Amino acid sequence: MEIAEFQQLMEDLYGVHDRERGLPSTVAWLCEETGELAQAVRKGTTAEQLHELGDVLAWLASLANQLGLSLTDAAQRYVDDPP
Repeated sequence: MEIAEFQQLMEDLYGVHDRERGLPSTVAWLCEETGELAQAVRKGTTAEQLHELGDVLAWLASLANQLGLSLTDAAQRYVDDPP
């Protein structure tokens, strides 16, 4: 699946609910999921790590959707001019 397709899937599945929740809550959920990913990296199984990576990606896509931004465009920076 391409990143734009995934971002659209998150919009289709959760977009209305995510916008009702709002940006501050979305950022909080993204931070919480990032913490869960960090814990899975330290102590979890490969399956748990994969699960948490998916959660972080989903919340990141939700945030991008609410901001009206493209994850593809954000990733392009690393193609055009890597930091």
